[in-house]
Parts: sequence; C-alpha cells; structure tokens
Amino acid sequence: MNDEQLAKVRNAPGFVAALDQSGGSTPKALRLYGISEDAYSNEDEMFDLIHEMRTRIITSPSFDGDRILGAILFEMTMDRDIEGLGSAEYLWKIKNVVPFLKVDKGLAEESDGVQLMKPMPGLEPLLARAVTKGVFGTKMRSVIKLANPAGVDAIADQQFEIGKQILAAGLVPIIEPEVDIHSPEKAEAEELLKAAILCNLESIPEGEEIMLKLTLPDEDGFYTELVEHPKVLKVIALSGGYTRDEANAKLARNPGIIASFSRALTEGLSADQSDEEFDEVLDESIGSIFAASMA
Repeated sequence: MNDEQLAKVRNAPGFVAALDQSGGSTPKALRLYGISEDAYSNEDEMFDLIHEMRTRIITSPSFDGDRILGAILFEMTMDRDIEGLGSAEYLWKIKNVVPFLKVDKGLAEESDGVQLMKPMPGLEPLLARAVTKGVFGTKMRSVIKLANPAGVDAIADQQFEIGKQILAAGLVPIIEPEVDIHSPEKAEAEELLKAAILCNLESIPEGEEIMLKLTLPDEDGFYTELVEHPKVLKVIALSGGYTRDEANAKLARNPGIIASFSRALTEGLSADQSDEEFDEVLDESIGSIFAASMA
C-alpha cells in the first residue's frame, strides 16, 4: 500500500469522483453526456466514447488533487492510457488523485429485498493487476430495497467477506451497500444496515481499515458512529439518483462524510460543449460538491 496515498485519503480535504460506469450503465451515462446510442455500433466503440468522456473530465484543469481526493475507475479505464500513462498512474502522478478500482461484476436478481453481488471468479488476478498498476483501493456495490433483516445481513456479510480478501491483497476496499433512495422502508433499512456493518467491523483484523460508501441517510448524522470507528478509514456518500443540489444539501447535514458522486458530478456536462464551457461547468460542479463535503 502506498503510504502517501493513505495519508492523503486519511487527512486531505476533498471528495471521491465516481467515474466507474460499467457495461450496464455506460449507455445512460453517454446519453446524459449528449451521445445517443446510434453514435456507436458495438461495445468497443461505446467504451471508446466513454473513455474519451472520462479522459476529458480527468485532464480538465478543474479536476485536480486540491479538491478531489480520489477517483473510482472501471476496469477497462484502468487498463487504458491517459496522455501516454496508465489511467491510475496519470491520476496519481499528474493530478495527485488517489486511484480506486470498481471490482464487482454487477448485481444478482433480487432476493429477500436485496440484490447481492454476482460472483467474481477472476477477482484474485484482477486485484494483483490493480496493485501493479498503482491502484490504492477497490469499490464494490450491492443494493438494499427493503428492510428485510435476512437480506441486509446477507449484503453486509458478502461485502465484508470479499473486503477481507481485498485487504489481504494489499488494497483498501470501499464497501458499498447502497440503500435505494426510493425504498418505502429506507429509514428502517438504514437501521438494519448500520447494525450489520458494526457487527461485521469486529471481524476486520486489528490495524486494518476499510472504507464505506453509503446512501445519504434519512436522519442527519445517522452514520457518525461509523465515521468515528477506528476500523473505518473514511465514509463516503453516493448520490443515488438525487440531483446534485439535493445530494449536496443532504451531504452538508452529515459532518465527517464526503461525497463520491457519479451522476451528480457529471450533471450538465455535454459532448458538444467547448473545452472552456466544459471546464466551467465541471469547475462549478466540483466546487459545490467539495463545499458540501467540507461542511
């Protein structure tokens, strides 16, 4: 593990940019960016376009380590270059932004009110490759739709079991058990989730730390116990479908938690903007999310 990167994540101001849209979410991300599905004829062309979009964001003068702590990459982005350097290397060496890698393979079908992660058969070699490319940590997402105790426990158990495997590989896992913002039982699900996380944190070896990526809670300050936990390096928040203004307002009411927004970060960016317009919109977005994260 890179000690400089660890110190930055622990102590520096800023938030985590989520640039990890994968196969399922890429068409929507491109649509929001102004690129329709008739602009590409196969998956390779689609991933070329999303890499161009991510490269434009990362190389923008507005995107730097003064306000951005880390960035989460999709596997295919990690394996590609930005301005002649590997993407993770570019983030750290040129932008002073800590690189993370999305490692999950998507969601299983809903059962017991939750969607667990699909199996990850190639996880060990992927983690080894991430280490060689200078990645600091990983991220993996599952989703809670209802306050079902068996389902929520299964989510937490799966996340922490794989999280310990990631720690053993020398990386810091971001554990992301998202609570659906449209859940009719959101507050109750958050109660169950916090209890399940606190229980599982006991199994993390002494001296090791994980990160948590959580939905902004209904009750302000609800996750303070997790923010202050000795085995939690950082708690970050997903935007989860809230607009940037809504997400920022909720985030500012939860001290100690910083943003890790995806859609809310790229809201307003468009392929047909001039570089000057693009940088201006991105700068405003980053500025507002940074301010909410530091509130």
